[in-house]
This record gives sequence, C-alpha cells and structure tokens, in this order.
Amino acid sequence: SKCLSTCALLVNLCFSLRNIFWICSGPSLSRDDLLELLEILDPNNEPGRITLINRVGAGKVWDHLPRHIETIKEEGRNVLWVCDAMHGNTESSPSGYKTRRFENIHSEVKEFFEVHKAMGTYPGGIHLEMTGQNVTECVGGMMELDHEDLFRRYESQCDPRLNASQALELAFLVSEMMAKQERQ
Repeated sequence: SKCLSTCALLVNLCFSLRNIFWICSGPSLSRDDLLELLEILDPNNEPGRITLINRVGAGKVWDHLPRHIETIKEEGRNVLWVCDAMHGNTESSPSGYKTRRFENIHSEVKEFFEVHKAMGTYPGGIHLEMTGQNVTECVGGMMELDHEDLFRRYESQCDPRLNASQALELAFLVSEMMAKQERQ
C-alpha cells in the first residue's frame, strides 16, 4: 500500500527497536499489508509485541474485523486485539463542533465483543478518550446531551472526550456485556 512504500524506512527502523507496536487495523488495511507489517516488526512472533487496534466505526466492525482475525488465525500470529471506539465515530455537529455519539461508541465496542465471541478469539482492550470532568464534548448517554449542549463545556483542544458520567455508563455496559458472555 501507499503507507508501506512511503514509510518503509520508518518501519525498518521500528524493527530494530525492542518496543511493543500498535498497528491500526482499519478498513483499508489489506491482508498482504498486515502480514508484511507483522513480518517486519515481529518476525519471531513474540507474544505481547504487537497490538492490533481496530478502528472502523459503529456498524462496520462485522465488515472488517473478521478478515483481520482470520488472517491472524491462519498465520498463527500472536497479537493483542484492542477496539478504538473513538476515532471511527467522530463527526461534526450542526454548530461545527467536533463530537462523537455515545450510542455509536457503545455500538462499536459491543460489535467488537460479538465478533470475537463468534470467532473464538479474545478482546484484549478498549481505547477511550475520557475525562473525569463534566465536559460536554460527546452527545448522548444517560444525561441525554445533544448538539445544543456542546457549547456549554466544550474544553478539548483536540478530540472530543467522554465525560465522567458517559465513561462510567460505558464501563457498566461493557461489564454487563462481559458478564453475559461468560455465562453463555
């Protein structure tokens, strides 16, 4: 892909480092590109060296994650699977604020767990952007924040974050999902 050809020097430099690597496994990552990155960054297939971060957006997990899981299973690779439910769900509000919908974040996390359950693999983690502050940067959640609320406490200089209430609500929903899967 374009990235591999333009980033070859950086990828080869990374190989020489003894670091853990995070690879974003989004919709455009092909089987061949994934395998090439894994071969360069982790030729010895060391457990714990590679984390694949799935970031595709709500409603798209079933379209993309299964093929990445199949590739990893077929090749016998060791990776940690992480869901980035934030970056694939960013949108612009009618007032121009960059925001995310709580229900989309929750949906992507739920789909991530469902795919892993269906494919016999294990979800390893979730990436969230959040704060303990009472900001109004993401819409939805039990406080029912909407686009008109964003101006009240939009404080992020970069990406919209879940506020304390939304983060806690998502933690409970994920906990319930995990408990339900364990019972099945």
